[in-house]
Amino acid sequence: MKKIINKKVLIFAGIIVLVLVLNSIFGWSSYLSDAKNLKFLETLVEDNIWLAVGLYTVITVVGCVVLALPGITFAILAGVLFGPWLGTVCCSLATTIGAGLAFFAGRFFLQDSIKPVAMKNKYLKKLLFTESGKNEIFVLMITRLVPLFPFNLQNFAYGITDIRFGTYFLFSLLFMIPGTAMYTFGTAGLVDKENRWLYIGMAVLLAIVVISVGKFFQNKYVTADEGEK
Repeated sequence: MKKIINKKVLIFAGIIVLVLVLNSIFGWSSYLSDAKNLKFLETLVEDNIWLAVGLYTVITVVGCVVLALPGITFAILAGVLFGPWLGTVCCSLATTIGAGLAFFAGRFFLQDSIKPVAMKNKYLKKLLFTESGKNEIFVLMITRLVPLFPFNLQNFAYGITDIRFGTYFLFSLLFMIPGTAMYTFGTAGLVDKENRWLYIGMAVLLAIVVISVGKFFQNKYVTADEGEK
């Protein structure tokens, strides 16, 4: 059994190395920091929107799974490139695909490696591993809306729970949309002079809703026991 586990870890490590090599060759991650590459992407959006969406998706998936970059990075990039509406759709789909791949990595390659790390986060430990009987969709909603749960770690951690992939993927997508839209609308407002105040106003409204709901869930279901001590 130990040999099988080690083999799975080695296979996953090999996949990561391959992706890093490809990233080094094609420079996917550099598009996030290089102004020239950002300009190239903006031009590509005008010339071939679907190719731009495809390239953005690859960058986002690599960034989420391999480089463990925060989701806000890709929401901001989507807002700049695609505007608030298409940007929200593209970022939501791309980050959910990345979350899905992390889920599979946790389930099939890293079960014994991820659980000890996830258990060190007392909030993940509480909701994912020690509180039985809670509705899976409800737990997903809490972990996606409350900022106490690290985005990348929870993606891997869900892979070692009993949740079905279809449930995980669909409701992760739905529950991440409000937070994603908050950033894409805000970023779009900064770069779009014509609709600046409309987009920024919508971003502020979304922020109030997302933060309020997240705070409510945090106080009622995540840190309630701490308040009693």
